[in-house]
Amino acid sequence: MTTDGNERQRALDPLAYQQSVIDHLKREEPHAWEWSSSAGSDREADEVRDSMLRDTYRIEQTGHPQVFEACRTAMTRVGIEAPVTLYQATDGSMNASLVYVPGEVHLVFFGPILEKLNPAELLALMGHELAHYLLWSMAERDHYRASRVLDHALSYSDAKPSHRETARLLSLHTELFADRGAALAAGAPGPAIAVLVKVMTGLSNVDPDAYLRQAAEIEAKSDKSQGLSHPEIYLRARALQLWWDGDPGLDAWLRKHLHGPLSIEALDLMGQSKLTQMTRAFLARFLTEIEEPGAEIVTQLRAVFADFGRQEERLLDLAEIGVEWIDDATRDYFVALMFDVAMADPDATDAVMLAAAKTAAEIGATERLTGALRRDLKWTKTRSDRLVTQAAKAV
Repeated sequence: MTTDGNERQRALDPLAYQQSVIDHLKREEPHAWEWSSSAGSDREADEVRDSMLRDTYRIEQTGHPQVFEACRTAMTRVGIEAPVTLYQATDGSMNASLVYVPGEVHLVFFGPILEKLNPAELLALMGHELAHYLLWSMAERDHYRASRVLDHALSYSDAKPSHRETARLLSLHTELFADRGAALAAGAPGPAIAVLVKVMTGLSNVDPDAYLRQAAEIEAKSDKSQGLSHPEIYLRARALQLWWDGDPGLDAWLRKHLHGPLSIEALDLMGQSKLTQMTRAFLARFLTEIEEPGAEIVTQLRAVFADFGRQEERLLDLAEIGVEWIDDATRDYFVALMFDVAMADPDATDAVMLAAAKTAAEIGATERLTGALRRDLKWTKTRSDRLVTQAAKAV
C-alpha cells in the first residue's frame, strides 16, 4: 500500500459524475435550479443549531483537546477555514456525520467512535466529514444545491425512477469524494480504510492491508454497487486505493462498479438523455442496412423522432452497445426497435428481419432476437434458426 502522501500531488476535485448532474440540472431543470439558490437560509441555520443543542452533547475543547487538534489538522490538510462545533449524539452505533451550515462546520459523532480510533484514524474520520463540507461549499455551493433539488424531488410520492437513480449515484460518488478527503487528512489511505472497517465491524483493531486483499477478492466476483447511499465497503476501499495510486484505469473502474452496463430499467437523468440519443443514432444506423427503405418505414421512424432524416443523422457505432456496455433488458429494447421497423412495411419484413439478425449478431444479441421472435411474433424455432443462418452467411 502506498503511504507517502508527498509522492504525488493529489487534488480533492469533484468526480466527473457529480459535475454532470449539476450541468444537467442547470440545463434541463432551470426552475428547480433557481429554487435551490435559497438553500441554507439564516432561519435554517438557526434551526440546525437549536436542534443540535437539544439533542446532543456539545464537545468542548477543554475536555477533548485531542479531538479538536485532529479536527484543526484535518481542516488544514483538506483546505477549510471555518468555525467548528463538535457534538456527541446519543445513538450507540459507531459513525459520524456533517450537519451542513454555510460558513460553519458542525460534526456529530455517534457511539464510541472517538474511543475506537487511533490518532491517524481520527484524522481520517475528520477528513471524511470535512470533505462533505468542502464539496458543498465549492462553486457557489452547486453540489449542495444539486443534492437539495434531488432530495426535494424524492420527497414526493410520484418521484420518477430516474430521479431516484440519479440521487443514488450522486450519493455514491459523494462518499468516494469524502473518502479521498479522509486519506488526504491522514496522509495515507490505510487509516481511512481502517475507519470504514471499524465502523462496519465495531472492532478496535483492524488491518487495512488485509482488508484490501479481501476487497480485491470480493470485487472479482461482484457486479455493480447496490448501495442506496454509500457504496459497499469493499468497493470504497478499492476505489480509494486506486485513486491514491493514480491508477489510469480508475474512471473505467468507476463506470463498471458504480454504474454498471447501461440499463433501460435503471436509468438516471443523464442515462435517459444518452439512451434517447443512442436510439436515434441506432435507427439511423439500422436504416443503412435496409435496401431502399419505403415510406412506411420512414413514417414509423418519424413517429419516434418527428424530424428524423430531415438532417444528417449520426450513425451509432455498434461497439457502443456491445455486450459489456448494455444489459439484457436494453438489448431487448434495441431488438424491439428493429421489430417495429420490420412490421412497418409488410412487403419489406423479410429483408428488414434479415438486417435485424445481422445487427443482433454484431451486438451479441442473437439469443435475445430469436427468443423475442418465438415469444412475441410466434415464430417457430426452425424459422428463427433459418433467419440466423441466413444472417451469418450474409455477413
